[in-house]
Amino acid sequence: MTETVLQASETTLWPLGFESAPEVLLVDDEANILQALRRMLRPLGYRVRIANGGDEALRLLGEEAADLIISDMRMPGMSGAELLAQVRERWPQSIRILLTGYADIQSTVAAVNLGGIYRYVAKPWDEAELLQVIAQGLHLRGLELERIRLQRLTAEQNQALQTLNNSLEEKVRERTGELQSANQELTLAQEKLKKSLFTTIQVFSNLIEMRAGALAGHARRVADVGRRIAERMGISGHEAQEIMVAGLLHDIGKIGFSDEVMSRPVSKMSGEELGVMRKHCAAGALALTPLPHLRKVAAMIRAHHERFDGQGFPDGLAGLAIPPGARILALANDFDAAQIGVLFPRKLTPAEAREYILQGRGTRYDPAVVDAFLDLAGKGREPAPPERVLRVADLRVGMVLARDLLSREGVLLLAADYLIDDTLLKQIQEYAEREHSDVQVFIKTDS
Repeated sequence: MTETVLQASETTLWPLGFESAPEVLLVDDEANILQALRRMLRPLGYRVRIANGGDEALRLLGEEAADLIISDMRMPGMSGAELLAQVRERWPQSIRILLTGYADIQSTVAAVNLGGIYRYVAKPWDEAELLQVIAQGLHLRGLELERIRLQRLTAEQNQALQTLNNSLEEKVRERTGELQSANQELTLAQEKLKKSLFTTIQVFSNLIEMRAGALAGHARRVADVGRRIAERMGISGHEAQEIMVAGLLHDIGKIGFSDEVMSRPVSKMSGEELGVMRKHCAAGALALTPLPHLRKVAAMIRAHHERFDGQGFPDGLAGLAIPPGARILALANDFDAAQIGVLFPRKLTPAEAREYILQGRGTRYDPAVVDAFLDLAGKGREPAPPERVLRVADLRVGMVLARDLLSREGVLLLAADYLIDDTLLKQIQEYAEREHSDVQVFIKTDS
């Protein structure tokens, strides 16, 4: 016999872990016992089912397990101890309570051991005590349900987290690949920009050299000597690069000079012409002021005619107050200028120019720069990289220039280290055809 009763009221609060009313199964062969237990539980709102023996209880449990089972010990056919032993084996999650008389103490001990009884209650029972036992049993069952729920929730969340992690890892890999690709493109773009900027600087340098034949190649030689002195003094990297750029642009302030001033040696200039010439340092620095990345270069250009003893121009700086790059350029500039007839009416030989530099040690020039220069001159030029000379017709895409490519007039067309691509190859071919000249091009080789 079964009966489902006692729906929960709206204000019922179930034990932790229960989402709806707990289910209680009452098992006894005496109808009056079952009715008494049912009346006792009615106010609590539990779902109650009743069975009048062990066989019927097992059938009901086969249809739906119960949260808590209360069974009498003495029943015909199957005892409460035997019933609860089967329940323990088949539905171990159900809380098991045994009702027993004082005379059945030995059987009760056996039932506790065999059926894993949660509690046993002596008959006749005390209603308050039995309700407390039932409440404690359902609390224990609720804790188990909550544990199971939390384990399931944790497993679901772990799975969701794993899925999210896998998705994030894939997205990170994709994004990393995109960033690496973008970084490579940016690096290539920066390299092209650097080469373009350097070529532009050399073109500006050529604008000065075109004004007077004697100056052709002067800026590039000053830049090269300045770079090698800097490296000999332990200056390398970006700072040495800035010194070379300053060497290429050191005479940019002369672009507004008259042809007479441009072609006249310093020793032959009048007082007025000297006054004009001495303004080119400040004018060159001022021309580069709008370019933030060339501010140090501008400072070197302004000070490259200062003297170590303070007798130079335009600011009369002395000693270490002169920027290091300017101290180097002062020597490199005078060494080349002495050999091309800019300082004196007669062009000095390289040996005479070195002697002139040595005489200015400590007065015109920084002694440390002079020593590095003389050490460099004593060791000679560094060996040039392997190269070969080709005609324009023999050039191929992918070759790299070993030297600057110059026009007949000494004007820079392409800087050394440029990689020849389709566009540059066509431009070189068109130039050679336009000038009716078999241009020779120096190309780097592997050995």
